[in-house]
Amino acid sequence: MKSKVMVNVKVDRPKGYRNELGTVYPINYGLVTTVLGGDGEPQDAYVISKTVTKPLTSFYGRLVAIIHRHDDVEMKWVVTAVDEQLSYHEILTQTHFLEQYFDSEIELLN
Repeated sequence: MKSKVMVNVKVDRPKGYRNELGTVYPINYGLVTTVLGGDGEPQDAYVISKTVTKPLTSFYGRLVAIIHRHDDVEMKWVVTAVDEQLSYHEILTQTHFLEQYFDSEIELLN
């Protein structure tokens, strides 16, 4: 059964963004401002989509996974297009650019 949780993501690090350490974001990344994360700030979210591949400023989609970081106070949400499904491997591959630095576990919701 598909997750029915729909969220708005305010993208503050669009695809192609380079952070202060030089890491380039290969996917859109942002905040769900209506939910507080483990750090007391808006919930972070990766936006992964096979059909939406350009840099974005906002995205409305379906929550399909939660990445639990065992060595951090934060969890990361994974949001995709309403009608899309993502595999564990797709999420693992797309989020590796950041998650490689953490002891993370992916929980699929779909």
